[in-house]
Amino acid sequence: MTDPRLIHIGSAVVDFIYRIERLPAPGDDLTASSFSAIPGGGFNMMVAAKRSGMRTAYAGKIGDGPFGAMISAAMKAEGIDCLQPVSRGSDSGTCVVFVTEGDGERTFVSRPGAEGMITPDDFPFMMPAPGDWVFTTGYTLAYPGSRESQAQFIENLPDHATFAFDPTGIVGDIPVDLLHRVLGRTDWLSLNRAEASAIVGESEDGEMAERLFARHCRRARGIVLRSGASGALLALAGEAPVFVPAFRVAAIDTNGAGDAHDGAFIAALSRGMNQFDALAYANAAAAISTTRHGGPTAPETDEINDFLKRAREANSASAETKGTLALQREEWS
Repeated sequence: MTDPRLIHIGSAVVDFIYRIERLPAPGDDLTASSFSAIPGGGFNMMVAAKRSGMRTAYAGKIGDGPFGAMISAAMKAEGIDCLQPVSRGSDSGTCVVFVTEGDGERTFVSRPGAEGMITPDDFPFMMPAPGDWVFTTGYTLAYPGSRESQAQFIENLPDHATFAFDPTGIVGDIPVDLLHRVLGRTDWLSLNRAEASAIVGESEDGEMAERLFARHCRRARGIVLRSGASGALLALAGEAPVFVPAFRVAAIDTNGAGDAHDGAFIAALSRGMNQFDALAYANAAAAISTTRHGGPTAPETDEINDFLKRAREANSASAETKGTLALQREEWS
């Protein structure tokens, strides 16, 4: 049997990344300490899955301009298959990323391009084979030129495919009825606390996960509710949620950390890893990614495994680290 494949049907764009001391106020004139222009968006998540050993393909659109050419070259370099022909007459989109010095937090300003225009003509390129995973984020569900067609495709996905979804920070721009339709077909949902509260209202993490299952994700196998540097809550259908703490690292850039987490988690699940171990693996991948500048900074499988091995050894050697490592599971209360 062929190994499962990840098919990303969302957006791959070019990131323009500026490192600055603080976010600009109206009328400000700031100088960045560094700048880079690199593929990002969905590309970051695909890189994470591929580096964790999963066959990966992009079924979204890539434009025929200089930004599209940059994305295509990066996909080829990473060994990620592009399933659609180049979209003629438009370039790929861009995203301006501000990364603040000190805390490494990021702010996005996006402009959609070819990837933001999806029609039923694109569906044949997106169709999964038995055992494949299909993934998208909230971006192409928020863009007017893609959201209805993509929601229609997701709703009609065959049962032999596993659908994973991360609504991202743009969740507030997705029409409520469309979001509900997509969540209704979601098998695995990954999101942060702010995104969860935007969907079901602010509450304790366990309560938000329960609301998501009850109101929207009735067929979902599991929900991952990320809490940044604290860790993530794993809620499996019909079971008590479990919190898996994060790893402590000296973070310098959080851009792409959520993507690294999504890609590593799906790759781990696809090869049969226990859900809790898969979440610890994803926590490690995300932690490592924050120690590097840029978006597509997900580590390779061997690096993640070495990181986890050192964490186990440190945890065994010192009782002071108890409760801080993601390999320890704590019942959520």
